[in-house]
Amino acid sequence: MNSSTSPAHSSDEIEGSVQGHRDGHGYLIRDDGQVDIFLPPNEMRAVLHKDRVRVRIVRQDRRGRPEGRVVEIIERPPQPIIGRLLQESGVWLVAPEDKRYGQDVLIPSGALAMAKPGQVVVVELTEPPALFGQPVGRITEVLGEVDDPGMEIEIAVRKYGVPHEFSEACLAEASALPDKVRVQDKRQRVDLTDVPLVTIDGEDARDFDDAVYCEPAKVGRGKGWRLLVAIADVSHYVQTGSAIDIDAYERATSVYFPRRVIPMLPEKLSNGLCSLNPDVERLCMVCDMLVNAKGEVHAYQFYPAVMFSHARMTYTEVAAILANTRGPEAAKRKERVPDLLNLHDVYRALLIARRERGAVDFETTETQIVCDDNGRIEKIVPRTRNDAHKLIEEAMLAANVCSADFIAQGKQHGLYRVHEGPTPEKQDILRNYLKAMAVGMTIGDNPRPAEFQAIAEATKERPDAQQIHTMLLRSMQQAIYTPANSGHFGLAFEAYTHFTSPIRRYPDLLVHRVIRAILGNTKYRLPALPTPGEAHAKLAKRLAARVAPPTAPGEKPRKKETGAALVETQAWEAAGLHCSANERRADEASRDVEAWLKCKYMREHLGEEYSGVVSSATSFGVFVTLDAMYVEGLVHITELGGEYFKFDEARQELRGERSGTRYAIGTRVRVQVSRVDLDGRRIDFRLVTDGEVVSPRSSKDRFGGRGAGKGERHHAAAPEAPASPAVPEHLELEEPEVYRKPGKPSTQKAALLTKAAQAGDGDRPAKGAKGKGRGTRS
Repeated sequence: MNSSTSPAHSSDEIEGSVQGHRDGHGYLIRDDGQVDIFLPPNEMRAVLHKDRVRVRIVRQDRRGRPEGRVVEIIERPPQPIIGRLLQESGVWLVAPEDKRYGQDVLIPSGALAMAKPGQVVVVELTEPPALFGQPVGRITEVLGEVDDPGMEIEIAVRKYGVPHEFSEACLAEASALPDKVRVQDKRQRVDLTDVPLVTIDGEDARDFDDAVYCEPAKVGRGKGWRLLVAIADVSHYVQTGSAIDIDAYERATSVYFPRRVIPMLPEKLSNGLCSLNPDVERLCMVCDMLVNAKGEVHAYQFYPAVMFSHARMTYTEVAAILANTRGPEAAKRKERVPDLLNLHDVYRALLIARRERGAVDFETTETQIVCDDNGRIEKIVPRTRNDAHKLIEEAMLAANVCSADFIAQGKQHGLYRVHEGPTPEKQDILRNYLKAMAVGMTIGDNPRPAEFQAIAEATKERPDAQQIHTMLLRSMQQAIYTPANSGHFGLAFEAYTHFTSPIRRYPDLLVHRVIRAILGNTKYRLPALPTPGEAHAKLAKRLAARVAPPTAPGEKPRKKETGAALVETQAWEAAGLHCSANERRADEASRDVEAWLKCKYMREHLGEEYSGVVSSATSFGVFVTLDAMYVEGLVHITELGGEYFKFDEARQELRGERSGTRYAIGTRVRVQVSRVDLDGRRIDFRLVTDGEVVSPRSSKDRFGGRGAGKGERHHAAAPEAPASPAVPEHLELEEPEVYRKPGKPSTQKAALLTKAAQAGDGDRPAKGAKGKGRGTRS
């Protein structure tokens, strides 16, 4: 910390959090949301990543960035540091795994906790860094060897602060819950046990949030369908403010890693009592919809029910049945085929409505990491979305829209899933890009989703379609949870929320509680929730600069809240911010683990050549995704050839000034894997030109300069940087008494359905089909 300048007035000093950089410098992430302040390496010597400090701007650096000087350290948050224990010249130290911590931590010989050189450990700081001294700490936990199976997950959950152990109170409360649905649990519920609801998920799914059923129905004067979406009733078992609820709120979401899940709820609930497993009774909350031939939800109602899943089906199985109703898969599920065909029919109608409202629908390639028994990558394969995936997705979207409408009509607080349109800055970048690429279409001053979809449709046959579609996606903002409904831009919904996954998402659980309160003519109030953590604060700063959307033409100005109403709104805002931030935390931890696994995988392929495609262009190089492995790495600008390359921001490409060679998204290249930095989660490629003969690198290069021996450190610089058959007679449901018309306030209470009519011979599928993981939901 340098304080040689004369003191300035406090108004010239800016508070924020330090974000370190692997190259030694750092940034102040300002509390006011303004542009970050650059902190040179000498200013980072006495501070650590995540410290809260006060900074004074002293100059502009060469790149025009404000440069700061640290004048005061306000707070050093308790932050365990994960790293590898090393011994250099008789001195013990821990090299942080997160390179944003720019200094190694000295460990006294009496604070080693039996750790051995090379092992991954958790360190607690006992002395902070100083201008002329390194931080000192003690080892509090030994995680094991760096190559131990699952080590990448152990590191990630601690690195990102993901809660991974349930409290004793939570586990005790969970163990006291019943093992099955009791008689008293069925009171005041609709009995849907005779309705052949089924779950459709991925092969690796283990928790089942949702079940579906569809049958033809008369809607208004025309034909349509009755679509039932039954969702696990977690709110019946997880009471507001209980020990389970507190732990669930802290986690906010389940975190999914290859071969492991850190669930939001204890296993007894997530895989047992709340999971809609086949051949057992389960409590559920049902969204019961009437959908017309245009795919519009004509009416809906919600009610608590008890159900019995008649089958656990997979996307692959359902897609095979829909493709061939006379095939072997259909023969095994003969009783379910008519229902699946009805679901497919309503899906096609919902798809019509999706296109009509102009929802954005880009086809992207998702990948799945397949690991062996030791947790090592066996292969990386594309995850294909078939009609079964899309069928379930559309059914869930419909139920989520009805949930948002129901909460809005009930005039209660709740959490909406809000996706705002592009910011003015991103709009300008996109317009310039579309013009530079001669697309011939652009977006208006107040862009609509239909404009994005129209551009995507018009350019899908162009050679650079992938590049254009990527830019369209990148121009959009991330979705958040908030009590202020401003619609979902990407899906083109005026109101949207998350209702369909309460086992793995806390916002869905809150939505269930609000719906239950509306049905019971009561008001749901949030409990006294724990203080939001670091992730909450981080996102709050990121969203601080967002300006509230202007009042739409003809819309009444919102009344300013005061007193208890304001306090309640602020509590919901805090809950939404917490859930949004921890959703990002989970994503970051998952990406970190995947990056670790991919780096370890690619260490076995150093020196090998692959074809790939440029997935991103930057001022310091291009990122290339390999065709065969779906792994991304960086080709640094110095590896592009012996000429000067300039980054064209409008076209999002690098262009050689002498040759005119261009590298943009979608450009095909051939590369050699040149370096893998496991600690930095980086893979470096080298461009291979036509006719060039390359040789494999040495074993030292193969390991990216780190890890040749336990506790021994090497340094390696890394650049920054169908025709349907006749349908047999289906199971008829009794007509509901009252449906709620979407978007029109109703003075009538949403009525419950009477018991479903008995039909068929009552046979149930054989027991024993157990599921695994989780499918993809929107």
